[in-house]
Amino acid sequence: MKQVGQPGSGRDDRPDFARHSTLYREFLAERDEILRHKWLESEKAGHDIGFERALLGWILMHRSGWRARRMREMRGETADGPGRTGGVQTS
Repeated sequence: MKQVGQPGSGRDDRPDFARHSTLYREFLAERDEILRHKWLESEKAGHDIGFERALLGWILMHRSGWRARRMREMRGETADGPGRTGGVQTS
């Protein structure tokens, strides 16, 4: 049984503030990046490094660059300049 609002459930039962909140969408995007970092670092280590270690590592190594890129994307800019599309950098 799928939970309400779970990806793939076909339903979006989040409250209006969650569907329309830029802050909440940014939180979800950041969380996805942290989980991606956790997966990559866990693969390198050969075991699950845990969320807290992944969170701290991502904040220290990637957050400022990710946020700067995210803000440029929101303004319609890329590293190549305004209006151009560039590749996504991964670590």
